[in-house]
Amino acid sequence: MHLIPPMDDEPPPDFIAFVTAHASSLRAESSRLVGGSTVADEIYREILVDLAGHWRRLRWRGRAGSYMRQRLAARTGQWREDQVYEVEVRVLRPPRPVVPPVTVGGSLALRKAAILPGTARADLDALADAEIAWVHAYLQWQWRRVARYAIGSTLLVGGIIQYMSWLSGGSPPT
Repeated sequence: MHLIPPMDDEPPPDFIAFVTAHASSLRAESSRLVGGSTVADEIYREILVDLAGHWRRLRWRGRAGSYMRQRLAARTGQWREDQVYEVEVRVLRPPRPVVPPVTVGGSLALRKAAILPGTARADLDALADAEIAWVHAYLQWQWRRVARYAIGSTLLVGGIIQYMSWLSGGSPPT
């Protein structure tokens, strides 16, 4: 029985949908804020891990979008502070949206599937990024849980030792 249920080891569908909906804009914004550096992909993935780690609370409060923007600002600010030399950031034009080619051949069902709601598949890159971010957040959660148990056990044993020494006639605990 858990007071707070443990984190699932698989991402929920609403997290995958959120990442799919915001992946391209988040990737473009992180690239713009760090000047198109290769670090942009790393910052993008770290933001997704932060988001996955707090997903239940954010979904419950309805603050996932604002938290994502806050983490983007914090992560890019951290990156700028870590730079040895002054960073020159160039504002790039936003990328042009990719228009899928119109397929002349194929069945009518395949052509309709691309435009009907509910039949369009999640972007595989965004799906992979969501899965990877969730796994990293799950591993961080497991390490934090182990650390909480270790600290709690140490405090419990220390308290028992302190109480037993007080019972045996030693000086009262201070």
